[in-house]
Amino acid sequence: MNKYQIAIALLASSIFFLFTFSTAAAFEDNTSDSIARLSLNPKFSYKLLEPSENLRKVNLLFDEKSKLKFSNGTLNIGASVIAIANYQKSNTNSKFAYLMRHPTSANQIGTEVSEAVIHSMQLGLTGFVNQWLGFHSEFLYNPEQNFGQGTITNIQRNQFTMRSAFIMVGDKNNFPVYGAIGKMDAPFGQTGSVSPFSNSTMWHAFGGLCYGAQVGFFHENLNLTFMAAQGGAQFRAMNTPVGDSTAVPSLVNNFVGDANYTFKATNGVNVLVGASYMHGSAYCQNYPVIHFAPGNENNPASTIYGKLTYLNKIELKGGFAKTHKVWPGTHNPNPPLDIFDASKVSSTDYGARYFFNNNGKINYAASFEFSNFRAGPDRSPWERQNQYVFGLSGMINKSSKLFIEGFRTEGYVPLNWISGGNLELGETHSTQIARSTGIVIGGVLTL
Repeated sequence: MNKYQIAIALLASSIFFLFTFSTAAAFEDNTSDSIARLSLNPKFSYKLLEPSENLRKVNLLFDEKSKLKFSNGTLNIGASVIAIANYQKSNTNSKFAYLMRHPTSANQIGTEVSEAVIHSMQLGLTGFVNQWLGFHSEFLYNPEQNFGQGTITNIQRNQFTMRSAFIMVGDKNNFPVYGAIGKMDAPFGQTGSVSPFSNSTMWHAFGGLCYGAQVGFFHENLNLTFMAAQGGAQFRAMNTPVGDSTAVPSLVNNFVGDANYTFKATNGVNVLVGASYMHGSAYCQNYPVIHFAPGNENNPASTIYGKLTYLNKIELKGGFAKTHKVWPGTHNPNPPLDIFDASKVSSTDYGARYFFNNNGKINYAASFEFSNFRAGPDRSPWERQNQYVFGLSGMINKSSKLFIEGFRTEGYVPLNWISGGNLELGETHSTQIARSTGIVIGGVLTL
């Protein structure tokens, strides 16, 4: 039995164990017929739907469900809309590196871009069969960031899709272990952001999303999570070979493990430290790199991260992630770019947020975050891409917020054709001279 079979066996055993508990609990509950209850809980829905801060929705549901008193047979409905107006300017024609929209020459032409658009819309359905069994599903409309062809008016970029969906077994009030099966974010590192709108570059580089099965231990200050993941190349930020050079996710041969611990340093100061391992990251293709193409050999990645909070006023966070092997496709074999060796991929992220007016009707926060993506050696066109974001937001009813952000990017390093291959031999559209600045104003309204 190889290591993958062992991991899957352990995972299956854990889920069966939880299933046994849930079955017993179901017989203990009142089994009389009842009408399903519909619930609107904006605070709860906001936490499960917001796309940039707390991205481990399985852990979040397990924790939040223990605090709330949802009756058996309850279906909570939540909806969120993000609308933005933005302006950005680049010093290089058609080289916009800001990652909150999908940057291509088809939709970002020239040196200036301005918009007033619906960035995304989400619909969340969260149900509870009994105290042990529940599910969460999220439907997403995101013409600004999906990988459909053309501009934001193209039908391929205007689809309503299932972003994530999973069933969960567990009751934190009675047992510290939980399990989940479905499509979910991988428990790798600290990919959330302190910014009110923009995701960090760490998320874009290592924030995995895929089909899989997850088991976690969540007790007091210790959180342990293991996820067996579907391999293949067509999931975000995760890629393991599944044979016959296919990109189709047809084998459970990837996995992610995470451990973090929170301790009290002094009065009012809590510190979280953690580390994660991913068996197959996205960075395994040969030259030329084509997004979502299969690789020949998996490239593991590891991360360390931490967060410090002081009362409800100050939050500091930081993390670093790096692949274990070089990304073969970052070496262009054609002169003059052949002087740059293949490189490992890494990302650094640190940020700070200050909360004020916490007792008022509107809770305000000011934030700063730096994050980057490094994929090449010094002086290579694809060496790195940096992102700086300053944010100010006002939270209303703990479920909706208005925000303004200023951002700056340095370098332009898109993953697709990162080191060339779609231009003349020895050329690449990556560049280190590109600089862009911009501003985003908008709102996230959730019910």
